[in-house]
Formats: sequence, C-alpha cells, structure tokens
Amino acid sequence: MTSCLLLLCALGLAAAGPVARALNRTTWLERNPVLGLWVWQCLVTTALLSCLTALVLGTAAVFRTVRDHLFGSAPPGVAAYQPSSAPGWTTGLTLLMAAGAAWTVVVLIGQLRAVRRTRGAARARLRERAPELPAGLRAGRGPLLVLEEEYPDAWWMPGSPSQLVVTTGALRRLTDRQLDAVLTHERGHARARHDWLLHVSAALAGGFPKVPLFTHFCEQTHRLVELAADDTAARHCGHVTTALALMELNQHRGVLSCASGRRLLDDRVNRLLTPPPTIRPRQRTRIAIAAALGPLLPLLITFAPGIDALD
Repeated sequence: MTSCLLLLCALGLAAAGPVARALNRTTWLERNPVLGLWVWQCLVTTALLSCLTALVLGTAAVFRTVRDHLFGSAPPGVAAYQPSSAPGWTTGLTLLMAAGAAWTVVVLIGQLRAVRRTRGAARARLRERAPELPAGLRAGRGPLLVLEEEYPDAWWMPGSPSQLVVTTGALRRLTDRQLDAVLTHERGHARARHDWLLHVSAALAGGFPKVPLFTHFCEQTHRLVELAADDTAARHCGHVTTALALMELNQHRGVLSCASGRRLLDDRVNRLLTPPPTIRPRQRTRIAIAAALGPLLPLLITFAPGIDALD
C-alpha cells in the first residue's frame, strides 16, 4: 500500500509540475482548441484523482478502522496484501492531502457562491437596462435581448434561462453577416458551457496560486475557449467576416483594454486571417485517447496490487 501511495503522489506531482509546464509550452493547442481543452481537463483530472486515491489509501493505512471497512469484505488474497501498520511519514502525508482536499472543496464552493451572486447582480442590472415592453411581455425572456446603448457590445449571460444580449451600438456598427458571426461565437460558448470551465479553472488557480498546473490551466482555458468559439463562428460565417466583426467590436478599446486582453485579441484576429494548419483526424484521435488514459493511471495504480494478489 505504501508503494502505491508513493506512486500516486509522484504521479500527482508530475502532472501538477513538469507535465503541465511542458503542455503549456506546446504550440499545437491553438490548432485545435477544443482538443486542447480536453487535454487540459484530463491532466487536471489525473492530478486531482491521484491526490484523492492517495488520500484514500493513506487514510486506510493510518486508521485501522478505515482499513477494515474498505478491505474487510475483500477476498483473502487482497486482504492479506494490505499491511497491518504504516510508516510514520504516512500520517503526515495523509494529513497534508486531507488539508488539500478540504481546501479544494472550500474554494470550489466559494466560487459557486460568487458565481451566483455575480449572476444575480448582472441580471438585476440587465432588467434595469432592458427596454420597456408592452403589457403582457416580459423583458429578457427571448433568445436575444437588444439594449439601447451607444457602446458596441454583445455577450452571453449564462444561467437559467441563458440570454444573448447585444447593444444597439453593435447593431449599427456591424453588418448582418458580422452580427451573425458575433452571435454564433456567443452561442458556441453557451453550447459548450464554457462558463463552468472558466469558473472551475479560476477557482483552482485562486486556491492554489503556486501550483503550475492550475495557473496554466486557468490561463489556457481563458484563451482556448475564445479560440474555440471563434472557430465555431468562422465555420458558419467565414474567417474574414469573424475577424472583421472582432475588430469592429473592439477597435474602440485600444487604449482602455489591458495589455494581455489586447494581445489575445490580436492573436485571435491574426489566427482568423491566417488559419493555422489543422491536426489530422488520426492524430487528433490518438491525442484524445492518450489524454483520456491519463485519469485511468491513478485507478490502475490503486487497484493493480489487489488484482495481482488474486492471481
């Protein structure tokens, strides 16, 4: 059991450190952002699952009651494989992992509460800004809400129900095709539920700011979800039209926008005007399968000794 515990900790540390840094330096992510998001999610799941299974094994090794509960009904060969006592360092390591698990739950719950508060405030502001409608009609319930505002903007407001919002400034500035590209971009975010992916990545990065995996995951998620939505719009409306729509909506933000946001916008426009080469289907399949096998490694490490004991 102790050897499995060490292997699981080593796997979690490798995923959280060198593997995450190597993935963050790769250049193929922007060629297929959806696949890139999948790989990042699998890597994060691998690290979290490694810590969780290590916590379970460590708790079983330290506390006899837990060990008897987990392995009491196991076949004799498996039960005999479990050690009767654990080294002294196992207690400290188990307590450390328990603290990490508890903190993870705290930051995720805190993020969920913050999201609910933010969405409630945003919907309240939206109701205040929504135009007056005839009696019997409710503002903000249709698939698209138009706000009277000179500032050109369009966004998707997640929730139940979700809401597409566009300002009259955007309607005046954009052509019909460009507006269609912008709305398709936002619908791409809605269909893929990018909002929850952003919230989870932000919560993990905020709760563990020194862990490269979570910081890179947050940075890459914010970038890749925009590239994925751009690809959705480009497939339906064309690359040039989507690029022009982005420039029309954001050209007035050159001075006020932050450097990182402006750099991402420039990268998005350049990528639309000069699309990178796509990844071949067979290569995409291999990458997706390899990434999906990552979360299975902690389970294999955990259960392989027990299965071997049955032989």
